[in-house]
Amino acid sequence: MCGLYSFRKSAEETRSLLHYLEELEFPPRVYVAPQSPIAIVREENNERHFALVRWGFIPSWVKEIKPGKPLINARSETLLEKPSFRNAIRRRRCLIPADGYYEWLGDVPGKKIPYFIHRPDHGLFAFAGLWEHWLGADGSEIETAAIITTEPNAVIAQIYTRMPAVIQPENYAQWLDVRNVEAGEAVQFLKPAPEDYFVLEPTVIARSAPPPRPKAQLSLF
Repeated sequence: MCGLYSFRKSAEETRSLLHYLEELEFPPRVYVAPQSPIAIVREENNERHFALVRWGFIPSWVKEIKPGKPLINARSETLLEKPSFRNAIRRRRCLIPADGYYEWLGDVPGKKIPYFIHRPDHGLFAFAGLWEHWLGADGSEIETAAIITTEPNAVIAQIYTRMPAVIQPENYAQWLDVRNVEAGEAVQFLKPAPEDYFVLEPTVIARSAPPPRPKAQLSLF
């Protein structure tokens, strides 16, 4: 599960890695939490575009938005069958830039150990994501997204049973190309990161940061 991540890199560095058209400035964030705006990169008309959407996926077929735990993650193993995501994996794949994420070790409230999980060089990378456009009966609209998770590599398995799927730069084009790359082919990129891709760093979460998300929130539909 990924319920809190970091995105502190500059707009210039982000654009250099992901090659989208927009030249936009955005503030660095140590803590990116569910239901807040998050940056995504998607492809439209053979061009990459930067967008801000809400983290908490709302399937297009939902008639009304109800309060509750947001659908922040999507399991890679069930994307092709699950009603919530099977259209998005075919038509609305995206990249979600980040420079690390947080996970907690332990099950006892108040005694969980937080870890910051990042590249050894603290470099920028991209989670695999899905986005959706929801239109309400009253004409209201919202775009949302979820981070795709997969089984952990040996490093992450020391503290948790899932990890975010990371798309490697050489696979960005195919992952985003929903017109020519079918969903069944795209899911091949949703694999655990190499063993040396991330390091685990025990950390302290600021009191102002959002609390760790409950583990039972992986699916609402």
